[in-house]
Amino acid sequence: MSELQTSDLPGLDLAAFRSWYDAQRPGEIAGELGGRLIAGGKSNLTYEVTDGTAWWIVRRPPLGHVQATAHDMGREYTAMTALRDTEVPVPTTYAHCGDPDVIGAPFYVMERVVGTAYRSAQELRALGAERTASIAREMVDVLARLHTVDPASVGLGELGRPAGFLERQVRRWGQQLEGSKTTDRPNADELHRRLTARVPEDDGEWTGIVHGDYRLDNLLTGTDDHIKAVVDWEMATLGDVRTDLALLLVYDRLADLPAAGLVSDVATAPGYPSGEEHLARYAETRGRDLGDMGFHLGLAYFKLAVILEGITYRFLQGATVGDGFDRIGAGFDPLIAAGLAALGED
Repeated sequence: MSELQTSDLPGLDLAAFRSWYDAQRPGEIAGELGGRLIAGGKSNLTYEVTDGTAWWIVRRPPLGHVQATAHDMGREYTAMTALRDTEVPVPTTYAHCGDPDVIGAPFYVMERVVGTAYRSAQELRALGAERTASIAREMVDVLARLHTVDPASVGLGELGRPAGFLERQVRRWGQQLEGSKTTDRPNADELHRRLTARVPEDDGEWTGIVHGDYRLDNLLTGTDDHIKAVVDWEMATLGDVRTDLALLLVYDRLADLPAAGLVSDVATAPGYPSGEEHLARYAETRGRDLGDMGFHLGLAYFKLAVILEGITYRFLQGATVGDGFDRIGAGFDPLIAAGLAALGED
């Protein structure tokens, strides 16, 4: 982990942050602030900030090119604040700033939860197969618990518009692709066409709180192998919760695709459950049949490919912070091919 810095953090002016935060929660910061950018994120920027005694986490959008509907700090803050008294573990939120003039972008502040975001099979191999299986099973259980929370009962009834959710998802990610294309993408255009033609009828049966980017490295796991917090809520909304489950399976399947490991290869760790086992555990926990997941998997492959294209776009514009961005684009074509396969022949 990088050393603490008292200035020159990319994207976070500590003096400006302190002046603002002191006005929100007077007296909380006791000494000189230091901070560091947490490695591993390829979207929003996350910082650890400390005064030598207390710690805070600060989240802001990435530098440079940002899609109009992406990287919503207020959405993350609202979702976690609302879920704090539920069975879904989330960090305690402290303050949100919607004024981009303070540090150059909107941001929010939350507690520092001590836990591990497992990003690689190597990290899980060190735990052994039994512990890995236990963590992965709890990952699915927490997702099922999230999907049983009644949005209105926790003040999230206005987080999204469930009616027409899947149709809007297809349209939105198509627009995101058009806004971030680094070259012509005919296969991606074809996948988008097929998804548009195959949107399932929306009967509201699976409506709930959708995390939008649920995977193992967006969870903080404690030394007791229990999940301490679900983080990265920037895409949270209301809609068909099976989209969360499909995206989780797609993240896991990355390990079997060319350019594996660019996002995650945790599914190759001994003891990690198969996609079929994830589906069975989720269905058992919810007590209901999931039905045909083909469309949802196709959409998940498309969504993840578009996310990678957006990251590559920012990298080519010199607007990313960290390593590995030169390789992230290699995952695009395999994801699109897998998405077409998930939909089958038209």
